[in-house]
Amino acid sequence: MSDILEMAKLAKKASVVLATLPTPIKNAALQKGAEALLTGMDKILQANKQDVENAKKAGVRSAFIDRLTLTEERILSMAEGLRQVASFDDPVGEVTFMKTLDNGLMIGQKRVPMGVIGIIFEARPNVTADAFGLCLKAGSAVILRGGKEAIGSNKAIVELFQEAVQKEGLPKECVQIVQDTSRETASEMMRLNGYLDLLIPRGGAGLIKNVVENSTVAVIQTGIGNCHVYVDESADLKKAAAIVINAKTQRPGVCNACESLLVHKNIAEEFMPEIGKALQQRKVEIRGDEKTLQLVEGAVAATEQDWATEYEDYIISAKVVETFDEAIEHIRKYTTGHSEAIVTENYTNAQRFLNEIDAAAVYVNASTRFTDGGQFGFGAEIGISTQKLHARGPMGLKELTTTKYIIYGNGQIRQ
Repeated sequence: MSDILEMAKLAKKASVVLATLPTPIKNAALQKGAEALLTGMDKILQANKQDVENAKKAGVRSAFIDRLTLTEERILSMAEGLRQVASFDDPVGEVTFMKTLDNGLMIGQKRVPMGVIGIIFEARPNVTADAFGLCLKAGSAVILRGGKEAIGSNKAIVELFQEAVQKEGLPKECVQIVQDTSRETASEMMRLNGYLDLLIPRGGAGLIKNVVENSTVAVIQTGIGNCHVYVDESADLKKAAAIVINAKTQRPGVCNACESLLVHKNIAEEFMPEIGKALQQRKVEIRGDEKTLQLVEGAVAATEQDWATEYEDYIISAKVVETFDEAIEHIRKYTTGHSEAIVTENYTNAQRFLNEIDAAAVYVNASTRFTDGGQFGFGAEIGISTQKLHARGPMGLKELTTTKYIIYGNGQIRQ
């Protein structure tokens, strides 16, 4: 029997315990998990330091290193995230509606746990804490399979969580980490029908594409973010500059960072040199169309590939568009359905953008960096769903549950 299959069987048993667990016990386990992050901080930081050193030796790019790196502040934030999840209403057991039919049957719908959730992700150790907290509160066991770059950090965090849940009398298999980070283990997770109820990939386009195309387990697609900011001809240029800089440079390695800038021709001569210089001062490489090359010194020519690329790095594609409609068509062609923004003072254009752009989050006069469960006031999230079935946008507690119908009768039989 493979290690993955054995883990799945243990997770299935743990999920039975979690499914009917009273909310106070789940909350106590989450609080213990938060405490474990703080008391075990030195252990986590030591493991993470080794992960980061190994990644740098392997030539991993700087934006990727940023996602991998844990600091005392980030661990404190992870702990606070668990406390927030503990404070939220428990979705499990919620009856979303109840009605009585003419035949006397009372039919309702009740929110219930998924069961066992698998998460395949790359080098973001904070995902381990978010996944543990959300899955436990939503009544599901979780099997985590992170990337090789973060294996030391992930193991340290999961060991602390397992110790924490056991203190509350729960099976440690509520949360497990796959220690073999080879492709074979990811492939095996994709075929765990009957054990995994849901598989969630978090990472780059290659990882997500592989899981979506090859998994026989139900998948929620998350995270690919070729996000655009369109600066309309009526935009407040000071506001636009702040939004573009924040969306691109605040954390360039995350899925809600801006990857492509569109600027209306009527303001391009004033705005493009200014924003080009500001981005370049922050070490951003600009890959532009012909007009952008004329207006931004040091920009390089964009290729067709650039318009479709999620860089996750200090690179941005830039284009001057003739009309609002051209901006809409460009975004429609290249969007991954994550987050799209317009900067405009024109109410009609703002409303058209909201109505005509098809994405999980559509912004008017704000940075795309806000597409995040915590920023939306939902607390921790497991990822940003870019598909349309079951869940879309930040996936919090409710999105990690499913429903079943409950029917009360009094001897009714069908004629």
